[in-house]
Amino acid sequence: MSIICYLFGKVHVAYIPRENKVIGLSKIPRLVEFVSRKLSVQEEITVNIAKKLIEILNPLGVAVVVEARHMCIEMRGINKVGSVTRTSFYSGEFKENVDRKKEFLDGIKIKILRIFF
Repeated sequence: MSIICYLFGKVHVAYIPRENKVIGLSKIPRLVEFVSRKLSVQEEITVNIAKKLIEILNPLGVAVVVEARHMCIEMRGINKVGSVTRTSFYSGEFKENVDRKKEFLDGIKIKILRIFF
């Protein structure tokens, strides 16, 4: 038996245009809604938002961070109300350039942890 549990939260999206190819701001929430309507896990939603933006715009870089509360965590299992799960996807400039990634994360108030081996 499968049980479907809802999740809700925030999606942060950034992209660096290539050759001034941009989309209107209202298109990004539409894209998020389109991708998230399909039955899938949060990790898949995160990646699919980024891949769709890459497909449409072919930008120099894409960053997507999804922060969501899962009802299966809050109502069943461990019953941790307010627990947030964060998933992310970075490509191009956001993946290769630490300063660019930090600028994005600072803008959404997420601290970047640097671990050196």
